[in-house]
Amino acid sequence: MGLLTAVALTAAGAGGAVVLVPVALGAIGFTSVGIAAGSYAAGMMSTAAIANGGGVAAGGVVAVLQSVGMAGLSTATTAAVGSAGGAVGAALAVLI
Repeated sequence: MGLLTAVALTAAGAGGAVVLVPVALGAIGFTSVGIAAGSYAAGMMSTAAIANGGGVAAGGVVAVLQSVGMAGLSTATTAAVGSAGGAVGAALAVLI
């Protein structure tokens, strides 16, 4: 496999991850207008609230995912997600 293929797979992994993370969050219920009733996200929120005595902790997983669902990825998060996706693409290039 050539260098061009490795670069292409790395770029596709990075770009794909940045595009697909918000889509995946929406699919499980973290939407731009809040958590969708009856969704997996609603179940997560309920579990977190029970574990925390009735509230969802700021900075917790549910709060962060809801923030991303409503506002999109921040610059730092976009960089982190892109890096992770690029690493997956590069690993795939090594395996091919």
